[in-house]
Amino acid sequence: MPECICYIFHNMASDVFEVLSSKVHPVNSTNRTAVPDQEYFLKTVIIPLYKVLFKEARKNKEGRASHSRWSNYDDLNEFFWSENCFRLWWRRDLEKYSFEQLDEIPLPNEIFNPCTIGKKKHKTNFVEGRTFLHLYRSFHRMWIFFVIAFQAMVIVAWKRSGSVYSVFDEDFLRRLLTIFITSAVLNLFEAVLDVALTFNAWRSFEFNQIIWYLMKLFMGAIWVVALPIGYSISVKNPTGVIKLFKHWTGNMQNQSLYNYLVVLYLIPDLLATILFALPLLRKKLELSNWRIITLVMWWNQPKLYVGRGMHEDLFSLLKYTFFWIMLLVFKLSFSYFVEIFPLVRPTKEILGMRVENYLLHEFVPNVAHNIGALIAVWAPIILVYFMDAQIWYAIFSTLFGGVLGAFRHVGEIRTLGMLRSRFQKVPPAFGQCFMPSAHHDSRTKLSDRSMEQKNMANFSQMWNEFIRSMRLEDLISNKDQELLLVPFFPNDDSVVRWPLFLLASKIPAALNIAKDFRRKEDAKLIKLIKGDFYMHSAVIECYETIKSLIDGLVEDEADKKIVMKVYDEVANSIRQEKFLKEFKMSGMPLLCVKLQKWLDVLMTDPEDDDLYKARITKALQGIMDTVTHDVMINGQKVLLGAYGFQNGKDGQSFEKISIQDRRHKSWKDKVSRLYFLLTFNESAADVPRNSEARRRITFFANSLSMNMPSAPKVSDMRSFSVLTPYYKEHILYSHGELNEENEDGISTLFYLQKIYPDEWTNFQERMNYKESEEDICNWATYRGQTLFRSVRGMMYYRKALELQCSLEFPNHAASREEDSIRVQALPDLKYTYVVSCQIYGALKISDDSQDQSRHRNILNLMLMHPSLRIAYIDERETVSVNGESQKSYYSVLVKGGDKFDGYEREIYRIKLPGPPTKIGEGKPENQNHALIFTRGEALQTIDMNQDNYFEEAFKMRNVLEELEHSRRWQRKPTILGLREHIFTGSVSSLAWFMSNQETSFVTIGQRFLASLRVRFHYGHPDIFDRIFHITRGGISKASKTINLSEDIFAGFNSTLRGGYITHHDYIQVGKGRDVGMNQISSFEAKVANGNGEQTLSRDVYRLGCRFDFFRMLSFYFTTVGFYFNSMVTVLTVYSFLYGRLYLVLSGMEKEILEKSIISQSESLEAALIPQSVFQMGILLVLPMLMEISLEKGFRTALADFIIMQLQLASVFFTFQLGTKAHYFGRTILHGGSKYRATGRGFVVFHAKFADNYRLYSRSHFVKGLELGILLFLYEVYGESYRISKLYLFITCSIWFLVGSWLFAPFVFNPSGFDWQKMVDDWTDWKRWMGIRGGIGIQPEKSWESWWDGEQEHLKYTNMQGRVLEIILALRFFVYQYGIVYHLKVVHHSRSWLVYGLSWGVLVAALLLSKIVSVSRRILGVELQLVFRMLKAFLFLASLAIIIVLSKAYGLTIPDLLAAVLAFLPTGWALLLIAQACRPLLKGLNMWKWIKEMARVYDYIMALVLLMPIAILSWLPFVSEFQTRILFNQAFSRGLQISIILAGRKDKASPK
Repeated sequence: MPECICYIFHNMASDVFEVLSSKVHPVNSTNRTAVPDQEYFLKTVIIPLYKVLFKEARKNKEGRASHSRWSNYDDLNEFFWSENCFRLWWRRDLEKYSFEQLDEIPLPNEIFNPCTIGKKKHKTNFVEGRTFLHLYRSFHRMWIFFVIAFQAMVIVAWKRSGSVYSVFDEDFLRRLLTIFITSAVLNLFEAVLDVALTFNAWRSFEFNQIIWYLMKLFMGAIWVVALPIGYSISVKNPTGVIKLFKHWTGNMQNQSLYNYLVVLYLIPDLLATILFALPLLRKKLELSNWRIITLVMWWNQPKLYVGRGMHEDLFSLLKYTFFWIMLLVFKLSFSYFVEIFPLVRPTKEILGMRVENYLLHEFVPNVAHNIGALIAVWAPIILVYFMDAQIWYAIFSTLFGGVLGAFRHVGEIRTLGMLRSRFQKVPPAFGQCFMPSAHHDSRTKLSDRSMEQKNMANFSQMWNEFIRSMRLEDLISNKDQELLLVPFFPNDDSVVRWPLFLLASKIPAALNIAKDFRRKEDAKLIKLIKGDFYMHSAVIECYETIKSLIDGLVEDEADKKIVMKVYDEVANSIRQEKFLKEFKMSGMPLLCVKLQKWLDVLMTDPEDDDLYKARITKALQGIMDTVTHDVMINGQKVLLGAYGFQNGKDGQSFEKISIQDRRHKSWKDKVSRLYFLLTFNESAADVPRNSEARRRITFFANSLSMNMPSAPKVSDMRSFSVLTPYYKEHILYSHGELNEENEDGISTLFYLQKIYPDEWTNFQERMNYKESEEDICNWATYRGQTLFRSVRGMMYYRKALELQCSLEFPNHAASREEDSIRVQALPDLKYTYVVSCQIYGALKISDDSQDQSRHRNILNLMLMHPSLRIAYIDERETVSVNGESQKSYYSVLVKGGDKFDGYEREIYRIKLPGPPTKIGEGKPENQNHALIFTRGEALQTIDMNQDNYFEEAFKMRNVLEELEHSRRWQRKPTILGLREHIFTGSVSSLAWFMSNQETSFVTIGQRFLASLRVRFHYGHPDIFDRIFHITRGGISKASKTINLSEDIFAGFNSTLRGGYITHHDYIQVGKGRDVGMNQISSFEAKVANGNGEQTLSRDVYRLGCRFDFFRMLSFYFTTVGFYFNSMVTVLTVYSFLYGRLYLVLSGMEKEILEKSIISQSESLEAALIPQSVFQMGILLVLPMLMEISLEKGFRTALADFIIMQLQLASVFFTFQLGTKAHYFGRTILHGGSKYRATGRGFVVFHAKFADNYRLYSRSHFVKGLELGILLFLYEVYGESYRISKLYLFITCSIWFLVGSWLFAPFVFNPSGFDWQKMVDDWTDWKRWMGIRGGIGIQPEKSWESWWDGEQEHLKYTNMQGRVLEIILALRFFVYQYGIVYHLKVVHHSRSWLVYGLSWGVLVAALLLSKIVSVSRRILGVELQLVFRMLKAFLFLASLAIIIVLSKAYGLTIPDLLAAVLAFLPTGWALLLIAQACRPLLKGLNMWKWIKEMARVYDYIMALVLLMPIAILSWLPFVSEFQTRILFNQAFSRGLQISIILAGRKDKASPK
């Protein structure tokens, strides 16, 4: 509540000023005042505010109450936006401060007595009412544009068949100008909504706000009257409504009056367009406090505390304006030529058509123009028209996002092969990015050699630490590590040394080239060697290393001169281009063999130094002999002529050997490296083998070529903190948890060993195959989504800072003591890591073994990482003054103590007014209470399921510079968006789908959102400008329910308060995702709930109204619009099928098909293609393909796309479409949003049928069966467009949707088609259905408890929600109404009696079921025989009636089947209506019967679902095929998934 804090500060500052301005008297006994206790400010100022919030939060009823019935954080804070808050009774008594009687949020007219407010709470400035009309109110400009564009296109298409020449017709232009009348009506509707939806907040409005709403309503009404009157005067022969206005105006005729009115009507829009083109001017006007400007701007935008001056610079404006103009041109062209124009001629035919044979009873006879048929035809088209802009946005954003990524150098290094070819450019790029001294060196003009050596020295230290970190993470083996490390010898700068994986097999290849070279020109051989950069580097390194090693071994100066003579001869011959004339290449292999023997001697561990030296002497003599006799043509002559080779040596050389250097590690590294270069003859193209290690190496190398700010010195960088909220997730897996077997005999450890076989092998190698239980637990923990993994990753920041300090002070150990202290202290000064574990205090005192384990693990984390801090809420019992016990709450920060004492140490303790989680959502309050413990200028939010990498932590200095980095006319960023890598997508198909979907959103999606200036905070790991946000409401809005998706509201708040959010591709953070079908669906439901709440929020309304038009479009289609359009996609299917069902049952389709012009038209089917595209998840696949193409190549993207389709990705995305639509719609209608814990486990397990039924019954199964019945009835009764391929495509896509919604949970359920598991699931299902519910019975145990829980949203919904639920249920009566008139038993009768008799039959059937139910209860136990006889009698009576009807009236078996299809939906409709009217039916004692009726329907649905599953389970190959589909990634990696699923494993536990 930032403005509330400002208010407190303002008053206290005023009081301080008064005290300082008054005359100061010396302190004596007469004027001495009692010093208030330390908690006085808390008690008198903060606690009254907390009590207000606590009282309001209780009215929330855990998210079940309507938002309009209670006040949230925003309501209280926005009270302090008004100047009236300064009239609040703030009392200062000497040094004491308090709010007088602040029990409620006061109204402006109740300032001096706030306690007089009644029980019904008012809202401040905004009311979050549950209605879809918020979408229109927030984005009314978009809806008005689309409506009038639709009207204009219909007018154009209607006139002269859409000819372009019609635009010059005066009558046509006049008709076209009617769009402004429509615009006026829609503007009036928006003004009415403003009044209606904010009425509960009017008491908190200032007078000018009320005037603004009323004036807007008045002006809207004026234009709605004036424009039609003006149009009626200009039209000669008006029709319809215009004729009524013509009657009012008499015979007035003025052709130009309407034009003048239109010009006047458009003047505000023209002024807005001018200001839109001048964003800087408009920004200054909106931010101005001059009264004259405020008055002028008041009509367009009444002044609020937020939402002013959000306009971007001209270049950004032009970019997203151009994008949207292009998109709208394509969208409107498609809508006109595909959706509207082809449908006009059939519409004209239908309007003039006379239906001779209407097959239903006409309750409203003589309806003109076949209006029902027109609605059936046009309703899905209109829905598609408003929805397909989402498809065009997906297409255009994919293309533009891909181009933007290419310009940012994304994916320039995609493979290790590409890295090898560019690795020589990596060290200088590293120096430019990370070494502040590199810029100084470039100015001081260091030599190229010196610069190269310095860059390599700095780069090697960081690179080697990077490689070692991957080794500790077991991503690479010891051999991989040896090949990847860059050698660093501080005292030897004779040559640049590259990692061995680049130089592998280069020396043997060079020897082969030299040996087989037959020419005598040196240049040709040198060109061949230099043609491969790394081969040339390997040759130079070997040459110089041999020289260095011999020089270190030989003590005799004469011997050294011999060696130098050989090297001089080589250098001279190369310089004079006589190398091939003076040296024999055929002797080089023999020389290499001698060198290898020499190195073998050097690498042995000597027992006797003299013997060791003798062996070295012998090896060196052999080398020299080979050089002089086999390599050099005149070797003996050259050496004798120079130094007198035989003089004084007695025929022996290299006798004096020094082995002092052998003790140094650098000497041993040189020897082993030289040996590798000479002997390794294999390719290192597959190093490293681990795919994750490859990805990290290539991404880091690629990021160096991106537009990354240069790093400052560590002492000059911005300090920052990392904050991680934690509740009760996994911290560290215990040995028991890892070895506990599931029902298939599979333990977690066994699963991990099979999923990560290479990492398990690397781990065993690192532990020398002597791993302990603790080591195994740590290894497994670092492969899960655990707090241990997150903390290890975040501690890389400190490790990176330590290395950066050592690079800046390379000789600090031997230099000044100040530098040494600085190197040790700087990391702690610049970095703080806080884990906010709100329940840590409760864990310490808990008796539960799991809680005790969590406490120990957190304590161990603090001891392992001294820089780690834990913030928690401590609850203590205290005794008040009157002796009563009361609870006190504190925010506490602790750190680890000494490792010897094993306890934490308390750093800070801050008393709170009460428990924060009682007044807000748990997770955001968990973050907010710990925010005060963070330090620095920046704050990164990290979730508990995230990871970090050392090489990415090294870039933190660079990315923090972005907070200061701004281009001309742009604001400084307030939130830095970072990309994420999803590390949980490597095994199952579902994990892969989610990984690709999430990756595309956090890369190409957010990259382009930032370009459109509508990127917000979508969760972790964004970096906040801490100072900006801590003074503007924090990083998480925490009001209960409405801020369920707390992350994005931080972005909303930042933008509304003038912030600027960017996105950066050069740094990434790891993140885990849910991998099971049920967990993914729970996550999607949570996000859909959150978007539903966002739709109702004031933040979305203000952004939608305050953004310019094109930025508003971007905002809509990337936030709530995506979920609304998902729901519209489903509604399109419903409207299409119900419309077609009406046409076929009424007989109108047959009449329409007789018109050839209509039967040959495929316009409706073509127009519904966008719905199919949206439904099958193509919108989500397009960004995936583009991003994979950028980062991995087009062929990889195409292959991934094909594999995804083979693995039924479209089934998965179609299923999730239903999840989004269901939970988004239900949240807006009824509320009931809640945080859904999805679980973060990784073991593949089989979900029981009852579990799937509980999760998906109402969201998918019911809707899937409804659509299936609609399709079946249409195919049975209809005359389909058999000749239309597009129609077949549309119906096939809907059948695909039905199949996906009904069976996707079983297709993606491991062992879902295993016969034995199916039998077990059926047994479990029957047991669940039979158990009675009651208090304390969980939904997982009883069908009755689950059924009651499914209706919970109806218990607390308002009357509007109940009415809408009843209205939606009425659609099921269509089946009975339509089908009964097609039964043969009615003999083509159209009388209303037929429909009435069908209800009689239904009532009779319900009475029979009631009789049986009552009889079972009364007679079932004691009079079992009577009960059986009664049932037999009822059965025989029913059978007799059917036989009589069949003989007397021609009742047939198809009639009976059709009657079942007619009455089942009607019964379901009655059931839904009964649930909406639950209080009434309970009062009539009918609720138990309704419950039994619901049980029967659930039995029927379960049987329909289980029958095809049982048939497929009986076929053994289906289960194998399903396993292959689910785990193709694992099979492609050679993993034993079938063993995991079947439970056939070796029982020998790993040691």
